[in-house]
Amino acid sequence: MHEFLHSLERTAQEYGYEIPELHDYEKYGYKNQSLTGLKDWYEDYMNKNIKTSNGYIGLPKEVFKLKPAKNADFKYSYQIDEFHEPQNIIQEIKQLFKNVISNIKNIGKSISGNAK
Repeated sequence: MHEFLHSLERTAQEYGYEIPELHDYEKYGYKNQSLTGLKDWYEDYMNKNIKTSNGYIGLPKEVFKLKPAKNADFKYSYQIDEFHEPQNIIQEIKQLFKNVISNIKNIGKSISGNAK
């Protein structure tokens, strides 16, 4: 959540919105609670519900719909297949074999590491 809010903070700033810094929660009277952490701060930050003498501040609701201002951030992006789910039986069988081979390699490393 914290890093995601940093990305929204950056996007809002790049579009010219004046918002509080994410790490400035103490300046606005919020505390890092032992049980809930910064939940209250994050909630008010995301809902533009931080009370000040000049009204309420926080992330503008528009920021949730904005693309990052700098297109270069995504120029060299690539797809991560870490959580790719097989789409058919052939992909499932291939994934099963990959998993078995990976597990055998890891077991081999573990055995050779313990033999030393």
